[in-house]
Amino acid sequence: MRRASRRRQEEDAKIDITPMLDVVFIMLIFFIVTASFIKESGAKVIKPEAVNAEQRPKASILLAIDENNDIWLDRQQIDPRAIKANLGRLRAENPEGEIMIQADINSEAEVLLEVVDKLRDAGIEVSRVSTLSE
Repeated sequence: MRRASRRRQEEDAKIDITPMLDVVFIMLIFFIVTASFIKESGAKVIKPEAVNAEQRPKASILLAIDENNDIWLDRQQIDPRAIKANLGRLRAENPEGEIMIQADINSEAEVLLEVVDKLRDAGIEVSRVSTLSE
């Protein structure tokens, strides 16, 4: 008789964590699905200051021009001629993604204009460049 009651107490003392694991996995799936993925440029850029800068929501595709006038997209250095193809691929992954250009304060304006021209050739209108506000 004692053994039966002891065994029953041991069974009652066990905790079933299966429902808790189910909730954790559902929450994990929810956060993965709803997260907005940002494509980083991969270059360290020192932005110029601007007096008339305005806060904008974060862009989801960042294209950077570093101090050596190298163009970076998705953590890879790219050739200016490859901008259209690379952005086409990224826009296919995220059609609603906003593109932001980050130009280093020491980069040449000529390279920035070349990038803007390539984006216009790809059918993407760029009206702003990322800056620091005062």
